[in-house]
Amino acid sequence: MQKADFLDWLRAGNITIPAALLTEYKNMHLTEQELVLLLQVIHFSEKGNDFPTPVELSGRMAVTAFDCTEMLRALIQKGFIEIIDGDSPEGIRFEKYSLEPLWEKLIDRFLLNRKREKVEARQVEETDLYTCFEKEFGRPLSPFECETLAMWMDDDQHDPVIIKAALREAVISGKLNFRYIDRILFEWKKNGIKTIEQAKSYGRKFRQHQGQARQADEPKVKSRPVPFYNWLEQ
Repeated sequence: MQKADFLDWLRAGNITIPAALLTEYKNMHLTEQELVLLLQVIHFSEKGNDFPTPVELSGRMAVTAFDCTEMLRALIQKGFIEIIDGDSPEGIRFEKYSLEPLWEKLIDRFLLNRKREKVEARQVEETDLYTCFEKEFGRPLSPFECETLAMWMDDDQHDPVIIKAALREAVISGKLNFRYIDRILFEWKKNGIKTIEQAKSYGRKFRQHQGQARQADEPKVKSRPVPFYNWLEQ
């Protein structure tokens, strides 16, 4: 036989396995033997056999047919597979293994992991936010100030990035107090500001409007222009 024949033989033996099954089976409380059994069921199914017997399964594993029977029973009880009935086009009644419960559990694991990642990221953002405030104020925050920060995030649904931006605006304006920062956040929320990009755009329009208003009110006297520090562009 040629090497190409061996390669064809290997390719013919490939099965489709979600990577999540290999990374999450331990967290799903599956043993290695149960995992291999599930892989065998998948392989049989892809080859057209949706209901392999324990003897057929054990023939590919280092366990007995009795062990396969016990593992199949345990997998059904734990809700990883199920046996469903059906009728063939010829009207013959048949049974097969369904792996839908297994895929649903994998989806649940994915959603749980995504939720945990978001919670952890939120906790990091909140910790960093408190640190930024304490650094700018030069002291630990009071219980009332901590409660105000929590209210901005939980009740008003302000993103920590936007709260940091409002903090920096207060620093640049020389009005470092929670009341002033709250006014900034209130104004931004009223105008639908939720991202730094929107804050930049709103700031530019606001300053243009202020500049035009000042020019209209000021007397026609030549004066040196005063540079304006745009913190959003830093």
